[in-house]
Amino acid sequence: MRFNGLTKGFFILILFLVTWAFFDVLAPYFSAILWATVLTVIFYPVKNRLRIAMGDRNGLASLLSIGLICLIVFIPLMVILSSLAVEINVVYTRLQQSDTQFSGVVADLFTWLPDWLRSLLVEHNLDSATQIQKKLSDAALQGGQYLAGSAFLIGKGTFGFAISFGIMLYLLFFLLKDGPWLVRQILDTLPLSNYVKHHLFAKFAAVARATVKGTAVVAVVQGALGGIAFWFVGINGSILWGALMAFLSLIPAVGSAIIWVPAAIYLFATQQLWQGLFIVGFFVIVVGLVDNILRPLLVGKDTKMPDYLILISTLGGMEIYGINGFVIGPLIAALFIACWNLLSGRDHPGNAEEIDEAIIEEGKNSPDV
Repeated sequence: MRFNGLTKGFFILILFLVTWAFFDVLAPYFSAILWATVLTVIFYPVKNRLRIAMGDRNGLASLLSIGLICLIVFIPLMVILSSLAVEINVVYTRLQQSDTQFSGVVADLFTWLPDWLRSLLVEHNLDSATQIQKKLSDAALQGGQYLAGSAFLIGKGTFGFAISFGIMLYLLFFLLKDGPWLVRQILDTLPLSNYVKHHLFAKFAAVARATVKGTAVVAVVQGALGGIAFWFVGINGSILWGALMAFLSLIPAVGSAIIWVPAAIYLFATQQLWQGLFIVGFFVIVVGLVDNILRPLLVGKDTKMPDYLILISTLGGMEIYGINGFVIGPLIAALFIACWNLLSGRDHPGNAEEIDEAIIEEGKNSPDV
């Protein structure tokens, strides 16, 4: 005997379980899928121009687009990482050889510290350069032993990264080639009105594009300027510190200050007054203007979100999702605002965003198989 709605309800249960299992299977390669999707959104206009120029040869245009992505993104990144590895080795060697005059620096710093902080360091046996060096040496030794004992895990991680990178490139090719068709299939499946589906998808694409492109530009500019400033005042490892500042610039408002503020304190403590003043002035005025002008222009303008919401959503996203969070956090925040605006009526068929016509036209054709 069947009750009304039992068959439909059971099917929805099966649909939920299968969908959950499907996403659980894809979970190990979440980052690869995410970045393949984001790069597709960013570089689709380039691929579309290549497709038109090549007489609608979609596969070849997608392959050339991947080559262009490698040339613009991945190869420069590999060069920077290799230079960074060399720089880290140089800094480590100089530290081991005591070229940094560690004892004198620590003594000068202690004269600047307040009494309560000095007492706290004494309680933890960190009141002299010798004790601090011993603590650092013990930490380095323990870290080395841990790394040596975890060689298999490191190799496994490296192999897993290579696999994920290969999967990302593989997905990237097919998303560039068949992405519009997949978008059309998804839109046809969603039980929403056309303007709502188009609005949410357009918002997703705009926020993903603006977040990655804007954040990357700000990171490169801040890292380059910071590295040049450190090199100018004679701080060793300018490439290393510039790379760290570029990475930390993913965090709006705080970012590079985590690096340059301690560097300025170090310069003042070692009686390098003009260098310290230069670092403070350069980062407050020049780098601060870069962050305050470029970030709202490249990120806030396209996402149509206030700076404080971008900051909170970025920090929250990175807390939950790691490095991927600087994209996922603002994306979730933007979709949250878009959904509530649709519900309240602020966004309606008269002002809702629409998907690019090129995607609609290309999505009408079935993928080549």
